[in-house]
Amino acid sequence: MNITKHVDVLVIGAGPSGTIAASIMHQAGLSVQMVEKMTFPRFVIGESLLPRCMEALQEAKFLDAVKAKNFQQKDGAKFVLNEQVCDFNFSQQYTQGWTWTWQVPRADFDKTLADECEKMGIPLRYETEVVNIQMHDDHSLTTVKAADGTEVIIKAKFIVDGSGYGRVIPRLFGLERASTQAPRKTLFCHMTDPNRSEAVEPNRITVYVHNMKTWIWVIPFSNGNTSVGYVGDPQFFEDYTGTPTEQFKKLIDAQPELRERFGNSEMLWEPRTLQSWSVTTDTFYGKGFVLTGNVTEFLDPVFSSGVTLASVSAQLAANLVIRQLRGEQVDWENDYMKKMQLGVDVFRTYVNGWYDGSLFNIFFAGNRSPEIMSQICSVLAGYVWDESNPFVKNHEKNVRTLSRYLDTQNTTA
Repeated sequence: MNITKHVDVLVIGAGPSGTIAASIMHQAGLSVQMVEKMTFPRFVIGESLLPRCMEALQEAKFLDAVKAKNFQQKDGAKFVLNEQVCDFNFSQQYTQGWTWTWQVPRADFDKTLADECEKMGIPLRYETEVVNIQMHDDHSLTTVKAADGTEVIIKAKFIVDGSGYGRVIPRLFGLERASTQAPRKTLFCHMTDPNRSEAVEPNRITVYVHNMKTWIWVIPFSNGNTSVGYVGDPQFFEDYTGTPTEQFKKLIDAQPELRERFGNSEMLWEPRTLQSWSVTTDTFYGKGFVLTGNVTEFLDPVFSSGVTLASVSAQLAANLVIRQLRGEQVDWENDYMKKMQLGVDVFRTYVNGWYDGSLFNIFFAGNRSPEIMSQICSVLAGYVWDESNPFVKNHEKNVRTLSRYLDTQNTTA
């Protein structure tokens, strides 16, 4: 057996989850090795951050590097249903915390974080795939394969799996389980945006309700381009035939606001498709390993929860790994699994409420309560662990009850 490297922690994946965890653990004095299957920069969706991400980026000492990229600042989000608008401004949220963040091309953002890790002295192997993991009482032996076929073995005291959609440990250990979320599909593209200045609040992220089961994201970037994506039931897209480019043009033409803004825009690459992305696992941790980010569970892109759950899970996991490797007793079930599950469950309530129409009753009500909207704004800012917020602590009950009440008011009005 050729063990080529001994480290305290092996981090799988160099996306936001892996890099945040690696940086925090490196700062604590642990030796860290990162491996990444892809080469960077590489495209991935999840281009709209939430303010709660900023706390994790700050602890990982990434904020200065990200600020230097001059990404588009994000101060809130706007939801549009026909002529109705629901506008959330993070400065009005219930929870004390960050009131802004960024809209980012993920290829640039992720590479910025990965480059910072390397500048800190954290070794990172690109184009390196994990092919086998053997767990032992006090260490693991991970076989990784480089692009040239060379295999090496990394001995580590702990593994942080931030492999995202690759889901390395759940796949190798048989932990994957189907999600309860309905299968959905997205068709998306980056586009030039020559008419942006003519739009109302041109740099704001906007979500358009196309119909009760389909919505559209519009995420402007500071480089002048804009990400546009359609999300809905797979059946919806079957009405739009042709190549992905032809389908996308037909979809743009079918939405008046988008047709006016993007009718003459250039697609920067052929539109891409993702579908049936929701998946979960039996557990978020095990002896000698922890899962972070999308490896735990990915819900849906509608409220931009992906990078937030990735960032916070990495921040939390890294600090627990530090404690454990220092000889402290760590309660992974209560201090990690249950806490992360709370965040996932809160976001799940709002994702489900979006697709069953419950949130439409709240977002587009005629007389919205500023206090309630402030509490919901905190959820949309990513502060889904603040249990002083009634729309976090009793998220499912309060969303359902408020929606029914407002629906009754609208019916009797």
